[in-house]
Amino acid sequence: MNVGGCACGGVRFEIDGELEAIQLCHCSVCRKSNGSAFAANIPVRTAAFRLTSGADLLREFESSPGKRRTFCGACGSPIHSRTEALPGVVRLRAGTLDGPVAARPAFHFYVGSKADWWDVTDALPQHQGPRPA
Repeated sequence: MNVGGCACGGVRFEIDGELEAIQLCHCSVCRKSNGSAFAANIPVRTAAFRLTSGADLLREFESSPGKRRTFCGACGSPIHSRTEALPGVVRLRAGTLDGPVAARPAFHFYVGSKADWWDVTDALPQHQGPRPA
């Protein structure tokens, strides 16, 4: 089981089963929502994701039609996002997990709009646009 939460500790969650690979998104909305060069996301089935505390702290923001980003209303930590196009899945922010984490990054996507101040220097596959299916 994997566990994690927000920076202030008010939001806590558990995830059953093994985690999928980490996906690194460089789109402008992920950069702005995370305050970093990219967002490190892990797809998690909603059936495997269990909020253990802090439901009253969660806030949502619709960043684009059909896509909602969930964060802690107390400390601002991004928790996950979800889209109507992928019902039953949340994209958990990998940085919210307590260690150790077995999952590792698999690829970068939206590198065509990456931050101009960040160079991708690893050997992972890079996709100019959306993540592969």
